[in-house]
Amino acid sequence: MTSSPITSTSTSSTPTTTPTPVPKTLTISSWAYQLQNADPEEIAKSGFDLVVIDYSRDGTDNEAYSRSEIEKIKAAGVIPVAYISIGEAEDYRFYWREEWKTNPPVWLGKENPEWPGCYAVKYWDEEWKRIVFAYLDKILAQGFQGVYLDKVDEFEYWADNGYNENWTAKQMIKFILEIANYTRSKAGKNFLIIPQNGENLLDYDDGRLLAAVSGWASEDVFYNGLELSPWTAGKVPYLDKIIRVKKFVLVVDYVDDGTRSEEDIKRILDFRSKALKRGYIPYAALVDRELDELNIIPGIQP
Repeated sequence: MTSSPITSTSTSSTPTTTPTPVPKTLTISSWAYQLQNADPEEIAKSGFDLVVIDYSRDGTDNEAYSRSEIEKIKAAGVIPVAYISIGEAEDYRFYWREEWKTNPPVWLGKENPEWPGCYAVKYWDEEWKRIVFAYLDKILAQGFQGVYLDKVDEFEYWADNGYNENWTAKQMIKFILEIANYTRSKAGKNFLIIPQNGENLLDYDDGRLLAAVSGWASEDVFYNGLELSPWTAGKVPYLDKIIRVKKFVLVVDYVDDGTRSEEDIKRILDFRSKALKRGYIPYAALVDRELDELNIIPGIQP
């Protein structure tokens, strides 16, 4: 097995440019989610309160956003939050080594058949953690005001592949808490920590995870594409628990077919109505799930 080259650790003393702190009192009534080719100028003019984007236009270091571009978003009153997958490795990221496909490190698992190029990781492994902290250093230096943690539900994958779920869940909770402590030690205590999906992680929480997160994000809460979601009953109790402790909940359903037909608008409005009724903040995304454009719907979103 190969070992991965690491440039930073969770105890790194490498200087990081401190991002502008998130205001202590945070009011969010709209948000957007775009992971490909996001344009800082378009975001700044969009009217959304918070926007989740990748740290780079195309996921590579060469196209990473500059500090000034992120500052432009903040100057417009929009909170920029950086997407980062902490439960899977992606083969287009700065840390990837091509030899891993034939001679993987011990922490690298199988490729996700639904998302080619994404590989399960043993996220409790110290080498993987050092990679993630190096990634976080990049995000902090750019001036982002929070992180959006994807694949926190990977604890279920490993539970289905020979590990005890109680252990894998608690290892994920530990990792999220380490990320919160690390980023906030550099960027201030109000730096946003937003996990996506895996809400049932809260079943294994002793209270520290719920206290540490700023909010939670969830996909396919009321709709699975253009049809009603089969996961609503499973997700809502957890999301309601987050609301009850006065944390925000971001929901993204891929309900917009882009036609602006009567049926399309009716479905978008139904999704928004269901989300708002429970105190969640909705984002109606395009049904293709590409997240490659800012979905502005005149009169509806933002």
